[in-house]
Amino acid sequence: MKLNVGDIVARPSYHCDLLFRVVSIERDAVQLIGEEMRLCADAPFDDLVVINEKERSERRRLAQEKEENCYRLFRQDYSLMKQRSEYEATSGYATKASYFEMRGRVLHIDGDRLYLRKCTEVYEKLGVPVYGVHLTEKEMPQQIGSLIEMVQPDIIVVTGHDAYLKSRGDKKEMKAYRHTKYFAECVRIARKYKPHRDELVIFAGACQSHFETLIKAGANFASSPKRVNIHALDPVYIASKVSMTSFMERVGLWEVLRNTITGENGLGGIETKGLMRRGMPITTEEKEENLS
Repeated sequence: MKLNVGDIVARPSYHCDLLFRVVSIERDAVQLIGEEMRLCADAPFDDLVVINEKERSERRRLAQEKEENCYRLFRQDYSLMKQRSEYEATSGYATKASYFEMRGRVLHIDGDRLYLRKCTEVYEKLGVPVYGVHLTEKEMPQQIGSLIEMVQPDIIVVTGHDAYLKSRGDKKEMKAYRHTKYFAECVRIARKYKPHRDELVIFAGACQSHFETLIKAGANFASSPKRVNIHALDPVYIASKVSMTSFMERVGLWEVLRNTITGENGLGGIETKGLMRRGMPITTEEKEENLS
């Protein structure tokens, strides 16, 4: 079997449960990253099969259905949250006053260029202001400080690919994780700029990341409590929930996790305030950025 960088493959030893993209081919192993999940792995040549276009299309269709359902639930939640907030803002009185929203600005740093593009598209659909940057996981700690100074974000997402490698040690040992240490270092650097967790909200991690280390480093939300894989878009929905929740309200943990694709096995966090502020009135020069 001939393999090329960019081929979509699966692993028979894992019942071909996940699709992977070939990123490099070495003498004794092939380096892979998840096509939908934020997982990096390596596999021998004899444990790989190339997925044909027909099967890829079918899997892509099923994945899109799951993503669209998640997006639809998110919109429904936001609509209810908006109605409740507007009622409270007017003390229950009917009013024709118009509001504008200043949503939390996201700095999204991603180790996967294709995932970054996909995530940015969802942020834009939701109306969440975002500045996206692609960096390898190893580069992230070196660059995050200057990015914070330039972007001045309210929310930071530090993600990419990760994996727990049993051959390197126990699940408690940081050396057993591919990239958790880089995510944790990014969180620690960011916290030097804004120590308070309600002034700067941070999501950190990817598939199978060491959740406890990332939370202790200063993240509000992180992956992965059960060391499972997380979906490429999960960080987007957590960051967007915070961005679109009023600073007068707290982001309920169950509320934010239930509309992610992976759920509480792959994602967790601490109680956190929203970062959106409403204002009034809308002037002729201003344009509302609410969900339609």
